[in-house]
Amino acid sequence: MRRSFVTDHSEISRIFKARAIVAGLFSFLLIGALLTRLGWLQIVEYAHFAGLSKENRVRLMAIPPNRGLIYDRNGVILAENRPTYHLELIPEQIEDMDATLQALGEIVTITEDNIERFHTAMRTHRPFESISLRTRLSEEEVARLSVNRHRFPGVDIEARLSRHYPQGKSTVHAVGYVGRISEKELNVIDVSNYRGTTHIGKTGLEKYYEEELHGIVGQQNVEVNAEGRILRVIDKIPPLPGNNLVLNLDLELQLTAEKALGDFAGAVIVMKPKTGAVLAFVSEPAYDPNLFVHGISVKAYKALREGDYKPLFNRALFGQYPPGSTFKPFLGLAAIDSKAIGYKQAIRCRGFYTLPNDEDHRYRDWKKQGHGTVDLANAIEQSCDVYFYEIANRMGINRMHDYLREFGFGDKTGIDLLGERSGLLPSREWKRRVHNKIWYPGETLIAGIGQGYMLATPLQLAVATSALANKGKKVQPRLLKEMRDTDGEVTAMAVPSVSWIKLGREDRWDHMHKAMHRVLRGKWGTARATGWKLKGYEMAGKTGTAQVFGIAQDEEYDAETVARKLRDHALFIAFAPLEDPEIVVAIIEENGEHGSAVAPIAKAIMDRYLLTEDAEE
Repeated sequence: MRRSFVTDHSEISRIFKARAIVAGLFSFLLIGALLTRLGWLQIVEYAHFAGLSKENRVRLMAIPPNRGLIYDRNGVILAENRPTYHLELIPEQIEDMDATLQALGEIVTITEDNIERFHTAMRTHRPFESISLRTRLSEEEVARLSVNRHRFPGVDIEARLSRHYPQGKSTVHAVGYVGRISEKELNVIDVSNYRGTTHIGKTGLEKYYEEELHGIVGQQNVEVNAEGRILRVIDKIPPLPGNNLVLNLDLELQLTAEKALGDFAGAVIVMKPKTGAVLAFVSEPAYDPNLFVHGISVKAYKALREGDYKPLFNRALFGQYPPGSTFKPFLGLAAIDSKAIGYKQAIRCRGFYTLPNDEDHRYRDWKKQGHGTVDLANAIEQSCDVYFYEIANRMGINRMHDYLREFGFGDKTGIDLLGERSGLLPSREWKRRVHNKIWYPGETLIAGIGQGYMLATPLQLAVATSALANKGKKVQPRLLKEMRDTDGEVTAMAVPSVSWIKLGREDRWDHMHKAMHRVLRGKWGTARATGWKLKGYEMAGKTGTAQVFGIAQDEEYDAETVARKLRDHALFIAFAPLEDPEIVVAIIEENGEHGSAVAPIAKAIMDRYLLTEDAEE
């Protein structure tokens, strides 16, 4: 059967018209919404998006200032800035950071440490800021990167100034070094003034005078293209370079002291007593600060940290040693000024000393058979322990403490370095507070020869000796002489503080000067072997020996049977010329055994300073 269909054209037309109307209305609404949004963006939000568009075209860039230089007193450069090439990345212009780092590693050497530091820096920098991935690129590496530059959008080679220390390890414990800014340091510095700067002072003068050396950051508005390349500079505020430091250090004296110390660990401080100027600041062993500037490897750092005698340890500033017999001139002055004993009053030395109520315990003298009858001058010349046991017992620990604090023992000297230690000047109150124990008379005797609880830094010994040489004028030690701007104009000068030690009679200073002169020129002087070689000037000094470990009463010290690290420390303090002192030296040689053995170091330094044609007037 065949079926027939009748088409209702009117119905189809009606449906089509309805659908067309609905589609038209929908299209009209969409166009209306689009026009409304366009109008909103173009009119209402114009200022906002115009600014964003401008930021895509114009970029504000920081211009890091040049770090100030550091010179010795004669104009020899100790810290400078050298141009180096850096591989730098701008994170926001790199789509796949991991792939980029891997590809770059196929062209130049990139270590895990480099990548770790880079990712750490990314967390503290804004996305459009350039971050260093590799420093100190070689010329060959620069060439390889330049050829492949088109492959790496957001990657560039920048020429920057890097810190360099031409004197290497010779001045590291005074000058210090710079290193990469850590996250901890970012929390305490003015971040806005360190935009574009990657390094900051870590130790020594580099850290102490960081604000003066760093300078003030500049900025510039630059026009860039879609790839982030600079097209032109729109405006610019130049950075203000850091100040240059001129130090009191004399590099020749520094090298002389370093060479004279030889293979021994120890420290040497050389000062001008009248001004507090530190002419040499030696701590041995030392290390090359250039290793730290761009990041030292874990292996290299471990070798330094665990090396023999710890080269990272600044003995001149942090080392605290029993002063031994170098302590005796100061105690002797305290004794005659407090009238515990007269200058000419003699004491018999039998080679040992006993307390009145303890005859069984003998406090031994270094000379087994004793020194016979000695007064203060003889006791200083021969370093008689028994004499100083007696005057210590007469004075008592508290009176000793009060007098000797005047010379700076037990206090920081205030030198322009961070982290200085204060040594230890004991007293009854100190022992009760720290150890919750009473003070014993025998401890007073041991303190009288600079042993026991007594501790002093090489710097403290130098300052105390300067006060003695100056007859009571105690001057704060300073490494900095003056600051200068880039034009060479002096912007600031070091002004050390001055205090005075008053004695009952001024001639007591002269008594001690003469006694210390006999250490070098006297018939029985402990440093007479050095004194007899003096020419052109006269020196006053005092030898010292500090025990590293205690010895029982029935035992004797035998250096040949003792490991080197357990042998006595050797100390020596001195000033010259005798009549008008211009230079003071304090030396400690670890495990050097006898103070007389290091007296030649002081002579070598003083010869260099006093007998050379270029010595200061």
